[in-house]
Amino acid sequence: MNEKIFIAEDEDHIRETIKAFLESEGYEVFDFKNGDLLYESFIKTKCDLVILDVLMPGSTGFEITKKIRDISTVPIIILTAKDSDLDYATGINLGSDDYFTKPFSAISLVMRVKAILRRVKLDKQLQESDEKQENSLTFGQISINRKAMKITVNGALIDFSPTEYNLLLYLIENADRAVSREELLNEIWGYEKDIETRACDDTVRRIRKKLVHTNTKVETIWGFGFTMKVVDP
Repeated sequence: MNEKIFIAEDEDHIRETIKAFLESEGYEVFDFKNGDLLYESFIKTKCDLVILDVLMPGSTGFEITKKIRDISTVPIIILTAKDSDLDYATGINLGSDDYFTKPFSAISLVMRVKAILRRVKLDKQLQESDEKQENSLTFGQISINRKAMKITVNGALIDFSPTEYNLLLYLIENADRAVSREELLNEIWGYEKDIETRACDDTVRRIRKKLVHTNTKVETIWGFGFTMKVVDP
């Protein structure tokens, strides 16, 4: 069965162009002129990925992102006409998986969609096949339950988005070395090296905020990537 994608975009030519490119790659695409219509359909019929414009009649893309995140971990890509760090951070902080600023190449968007869905499929395969893997992992004051995809700090459950969870888990599993940004983009998002995105750095920034009161830190290796450390209080 082909993956199902929902798009909410009030500009007809943009929505129709994205839909045409995605359908040419074999995806089943449902398009909506605003986020409220998309959400009404989403709560009735789940999809594999959501693409949301920020500024639309009715609820904004940010508001719809929050509503979807309350009930689902489906991948979400945000589209916006504003080249604003605040907009970017808002979308990522609400749980979107990536962000495109208009104007953008439809081909580039399709590449990211393919990469995200490929990663989701790989994650499911790993979860199904790796039954012998230890469910629990501890690093400093962090405890990870792989089976439930839950993270606790000193016994308190901390809310992590699926992307944040996967990135933190990958860094902890490779804590004996520095991990490059390129490796993280490939392993977590499935992006090729030539795809430019701030998703990695912004996700690390969100993780740091959630770990600020722990003895576990994500340290930057300038010009390369990141490494995990347990530091003295």
